[in-house]
Amino acid sequence: MGASPRRLLRSAGLLFLPLAVVATGLAGTVYIVAQQALRAGADSPQLQLAEDAARALDAGTDPAVVTGPATVDVAESLAPFIVVFGVSGNPLAASGELDGADPVPPRGVLAHATADGPSRVTWQPQAGVRIAAVTVPWNGGTVLAGRSLREVERLEDQALLLTGAGWAATVSSLAAACLAVAWLRRDGGAPAA
Repeated sequence: MGASPRRLLRSAGLLFLPLAVVATGLAGTVYIVAQQALRAGADSPQLQLAEDAARALDAGTDPAVVTGPATVDVAESLAPFIVVFGVSGNPLAASGELDGADPVPPRGVLAHATADGPSRVTWQPQAGVRIAAVTVPWNGGTVLAGRSLREVERLEDQALLLTGAGWAATVSSLAAACLAVAWLRRDGGAPAA
């Protein structure tokens, strides 16, 4: 005689639960790896810009030459920008602006770069504006290079959506497979050959 629907679901559930836990852990791992790779890559151009600018400043180049003549609205543009700070922490020159002023991070960011070398931070100067910033020291202060995280965060959201869809498909498939196995074993053994 076949198993009752309740027994069938219980048997399928016992098979499904550990598999669902593994699938959830794997999906979480995939998302974390993707998110961290995206975020780590968000600092790459800024590190190069800041280090190159610091070398040029140490060689005697004027801060205004290092930042260049273009001005980037950091709230709107995805373009990188540079801000050169003096020893006192005041901006000497900048290629970026925020609400018509030089973008200035919290003082601790500049102090950390001065004391410990390159400093990488995610900085939110106002609501809706998030910047991946790298600050490095030079002989006369610090140099900050930054750019908007808008595109990186869009890609992170897309990675989360894709990972979630993959997880849902995997868990649904596992549930169906476990139910099928439980149904095939409903008489207490493996199906006959």
